[in-house]
Amino acid sequence: MSKTMTALNDELFTHLQQQSFVLLHTTDAELGRPTSSAISWIYAPTRDKLRFAIDTRSSLSENLEANPHVCVTVFASGGVYTVHGRAVRVVPVLEDVPFEVSCFDIEIDSWRNAMYAGSRLAAAPVSEKTYDQRAADKLDGQVFDAMRKA
Repeated sequence: MSKTMTALNDELFTHLQQQSFVLLHTTDAELGRPTSSAISWIYAPTRDKLRFAIDTRSSLSENLEANPHVCVTVFASGGVYTVHGRAVRVVPVLEDVPFEVSCFDIEIDSWRNAMYAGSRLAAAPVSEKTYDQRAADKLDGQVFDAMRKA
């Protein structure tokens, strides 16, 4: 079993300074079962906190209101890492974003290497936008700027 830590190490902290593809795990508010969603508006403002943004219309908002305990799966440095914590809404609606986006902080309770022994991740998952790349880059910039100001 891997050692559990509370503050992100240098590699994870550095990885989470830029936009990253991660999985956000919450508890479905209606059904009470685990659910996973891919998100990319996430970064680490400090070693003990993650900040992320989601569309206010997302079912994730309802899930987080009903049960703030979350897990984030991060693919970095040849490994798969799980970060556990409690999500707290920082701003109900971010300013200077063209649609309603909420901002949350995750106060990190623990994180660990979730890879099985004797293995490493050969390649991290890569996502790409399927719409206008310039529009996507502009929106990403607006969301990240607003999250940093929140």
